[in-house]
Amino acid sequence: MNNPLRSFRRHRLQKKLKTIELLVLDVDGVLTDGGLWFDSSGNLQKRFDVRDGLGIRLLQQAGLRLAFLSGGQGGATEVRAKQLDVEHCLVGIKDKPSALKQLQRELNIDKEYTAFIGDDLNDLAVRDQIGLLITPADACQVVRRQADWVLNRCGGHGAVREAAEALLQSRRCWEELSRRGWRDRND
Repeated sequence: MNNPLRSFRRHRLQKKLKTIELLVLDVDGVLTDGGLWFDSSGNLQKRFDVRDGLGIRLLQQAGLRLAFLSGGQGGATEVRAKQLDVEHCLVGIKDKPSALKQLQRELNIDKEYTAFIGDDLNDLAVRDQIGLLITPADACQVVRRQADWVLNRCGGHGAVREAAEALLQSRRCWEELSRRGWRDRND
């Protein structure tokens, strides 16, 4: 039997997804699995999911603005942002709400048209700056409880792609992509 509350929430989420103009992504635990790898010289390496990358490129093609917003540093995030043509790559950020507010002003996008995907306590700080809080399945429990949408996929393993497909479906872009495929490069 279909749960009416679940259907209502799904309908409300679909309506909200249609209004999103800016998708802001935390990096560690969202675009990556949260693990930090170091080589023998102490250089930081991170693993990114290529399907998440294609999801980002598809969202850009559909006209959404994207940004990375991370407290972490190390260079890998900047390299990934450049590969994906993500213009706004904010790393080493201690005050995420302030940085996000500045970005929204710069892009002239109000908070109700902003979605954020985050996975941990430092991401909750942006809650009042956004219209939609999304979190991967493996986010900390506190964030999952406060999220508007908990994804089925884990961070670094297709969570961003899952959100991207839903955003594209809400704009009726996904059906065409599903029929004809993608012809550009896949990063």
